[in-house]
Amino acid sequence: MIVLAIDTTTARESLAVVSDGALRGELRLFSTDTHSRRLVPALEFLLAQLAMAPSAVEGFAVTTGPGSFTGLRVGLSTVQGLALAAGRPCFAVSALDVLAARIIGGAPRLAALMDAYRGEVFAGLYDETARPLGAPLVTPLEPWLRTLPPGVAFIGDAVEARRAVIEACCTAPVFPPRSLFLAGTLAMMAEPELRAGRGVAAEHLRPLYLREAAIRRPGP
Repeated sequence: MIVLAIDTTTARESLAVVSDGALRGELRLFSTDTHSRRLVPALEFLLAQLAMAPSAVEGFAVTTGPGSFTGLRVGLSTVQGLALAAGRPCFAVSALDVLAARIIGGAPRLAALMDAYRGEVFAGLYDETARPLGAPLVTPLEPWLRTLPPGVAFIGDAVEARRAVIEACCTAPVFPPRSLFLAGTLAMMAEPELRAGRGVAAEHLRPLYLREAAIRRPGP
């Protein structure tokens, strides 16, 4: 089965194509507030390099959040449009879940942390197989860290920025070296689910917002 995956939850935009359990191609871009301009040309480039027509894609995968509000809208709307036009199923999952899947086997407990700004993080805790141990949340970092057991493995952009805080608050933390571009892992997660008929229709895709957008009222 040929699956196209898209992640635009952060500035690390990525696209990937997987078929028969193998990564066929992946495109990575560092895209700050330009997802809407770069995503479709990047998609066209990736498929052209694989000599693959858009109609050959049999399923789509997308990260639903948390992350950039603009990025989420661009990624979800693009996948919805492609899947609706082609009549193909979709696989949708949290970016935190994909991050955790990248460090399976790294420790008995896995923690995915994304920068939520305003002094907070988007956080998810997982077992050694990347199964969620509770719902994802938005939280100040230090109080959450102090609830964790020893030996947790960490991944995410907030880990890069706050490693010293993690080391100060946690006992024997682990930091597996992994890229934070997610589309390749997302596509590998999606293919067996879509092949087994566990996809969803494009119209049912919904973003995962862990807090409301910050909207400023116009001045007088």
